[in-house]
Amino acid sequence: MTSPSISPSPRSEGALKGVALVVAATFLFGLSDTVSKHLAMLYAVPLLLAVRYSVNLVLLMGVMMPRHGTGLWRTNRLGLVVLRGACLAAASISMVFALRVMPVGETVAIIYIAPFLVMLAAGPILGEKVSLIGWLAATCSFLGVLIIARPSSGLDPIGVALCLVNAGCATVYHLLTRMLTRTETTMAMLFHTALVGTVVFAAFLPWSLGGAMPSPFDAGLMVVLGVLGTVGHLMFTAAYREAPASLLAPVNYLHIVWAAILGWLVFSHMPDGLALIGMAMIMASGVAVAVLAGR
Repeated sequence: MTSPSISPSPRSEGALKGVALVVAATFLFGLSDTVSKHLAMLYAVPLLLAVRYSVNLVLLMGVMMPRHGTGLWRTNRLGLVVLRGACLAAASISMVFALRVMPVGETVAIIYIAPFLVMLAAGPILGEKVSLIGWLAATCSFLGVLIIARPSSGLDPIGVALCLVNAGCATVYHLLTRMLTRTETTMAMLFHTALVGTVVFAAFLPWSLGGAMPSPFDAGLMVVLGVLGTVGHLMFTAAYREAPASLLAPVNYLHIVWAAILGWLVFSHMPDGLALIGMAMIMASGVAVAVLAGR
């Protein structure tokens, strides 16, 4: 006599699908960081970002315009939407310049202080209350950054400063995102970040074309970079339609793990013991806040 099979509930299937999408998205983000480092060490950063954002814009228009029509770019608060896009552009250029002189794993780990800056800033700006656990986790995360960027780490001080600039820009970007989700669609915000980035970095092209021009292989990698970012963000957006944020938020920190592994595989850089401890502190703090917030 066979026992009846128990099929998973739609809710559990959605949760598994959401987690799988975030795992895949964070891998693509880590791969994008690794490719960015390779290209940034060879070519002008504005050229790299102009291609990346242009590909992002073209893909969004090609894939989403048939479904969303003019809703793809229609906004209610255009000024704030453009400011949000400018913050992401500033975060992008500071990130790629940091990757030019910093290992991939340590760079990604340091910029993950941004979620804690968002949490702390959301109190006075958005009226959200920060718990004692939140303050302790933010402190632990900051200590993790200090351990990674300690004077004896050998990391480039300018690179570390650029990581912190990235975290500051990302904080403003995420605060604006929280404000704008009340009035704007996700697709419109994705479109305008791609459009603003394309315009900003295209404006720098006249000063970027005097250096080495990319080989056909590297030009293809620049296009791939745009594809990775677009697909990663679409996966990320889809994941949050399948599962609750409290379940998915801890999975985001796999980005640090992927970045460290890919940095080791491609550039033969393995973070030292103290840097790994610092990374673990940042990840553990983020996971703790995410898990407790979901209760």
